[in-house]
Amino acid sequence: MFEKLVKSIKGYKKPLAFGIARVDLGQLNHDKVLQATYPVINWNENYGTAAVFIRSLIETGINVSFDDSEFVSPVTPEFVDTALGYFGEDLIAKAIGDKHKNIQVLKTLKNIFEKDFFDNYRVCFLFEDESPKSVEAVYLKLYALSTRKAKLRSVNLNGAFGILTNCAWVGNVPIELDYLRANEIELKLKDAFPEVEYVDKFPRFLSHIIPDDNTRILDTSKVRMGAQLAAGTTVMPGASYINFNAGTEGPVMVEGRISSSAVVKEGADVGGGASILGVLSGTNGNPITIGKNTLLGANSVTGIPLGNGCIVDAGIAVLEGTKIWISEDEFVKIKEVNPEWKAEYKEYFKGLELAGLNGIHYRFDTTKGKMVAFRSRREVKLNEELH
Repeated sequence: MFEKLVKSIKGYKKPLAFGIARVDLGQLNHDKVLQATYPVINWNENYGTAAVFIRSLIETGINVSFDDSEFVSPVTPEFVDTALGYFGEDLIAKAIGDKHKNIQVLKTLKNIFEKDFFDNYRVCFLFEDESPKSVEAVYLKLYALSTRKAKLRSVNLNGAFGILTNCAWVGNVPIELDYLRANEIELKLKDAFPEVEYVDKFPRFLSHIIPDDNTRILDTSKVRMGAQLAAGTTVMPGASYINFNAGTEGPVMVEGRISSSAVVKEGADVGGGASILGVLSGTNGNPITIGKNTLLGANSVTGIPLGNGCIVDAGIAVLEGTKIWISEDEFVKIKEVNPEWKAEYKEYFKGLELAGLNGIHYRFDTTKGKMVAFRSRREVKLNEELH
């Protein structure tokens, strides 16, 4: 059916991603989309369903354009009925549980539209991974990251902040700030002013994503939508935070800050108040990866990529320009576990020269008054019961 439908669509282009979303519209400006919620997203998959959706739009009078990087259209009852008709009764009957989730979306929408017509549903297609142009496209990409369908740092989100609206959030409901200003007197006198939890352009991760059974997030404010958490990750309250397009690639203990674009690999421990710098925070645009079984001590700052089995002591900053002293004996030991490192010995190295190396322990030597590095002698191992 896929090839037959494609041949009947002039200029058809296979989408990178697509999905149907419920959108929250502005309270004052009903044409403004504040948020898009996708029950199912498709990322480099389900091309037959995409062809059905596109063909159904065309048959219901929508001119689908393949000339741009994305296309967004309202979802109507006619579109839903036409698409279900293409799938047929047998396939619709099998759409349950983990099977045929896109059809389940259509079935649910059919039930919704039978009771009333709502204008806050959209279908979005991404044909190229270019800078997003719509709120629906931004959220589709955020979902791709947070559901682990797209790798961290692999999705173009340039300009996303300019597209999203800064809103007051009450639970998972975005409210225009202008609406609150325009109705402040009445809302407050009638004791109807909402209890605003936060003001931001991004919602929280848990407002959209169901985590793995062994993933723990002890404070909803600590993980932003668009973050990516591998199974077994624990995010403690306090000084922890994971920004969008950042996260973990395995079981990780997070008690510090993982800035946007930073990636932490399996078995690492980001200690209380530790900060991993993002590309806008002094790394000269170089995204940071923290290797496996690496420990970032409490209140430390890391501004260079670290390899596997590293330790950064509490309270110190390891930055690209930090001068770090290494003894000749320790230099030899570090080279043994990093055979690809072609450096010649010298007493002092800049942090950038050590970027990505395995098995290094960074410490401030109070007796010498300088930063030192040596071959790590300690194994970093997470408590398996907690992950």
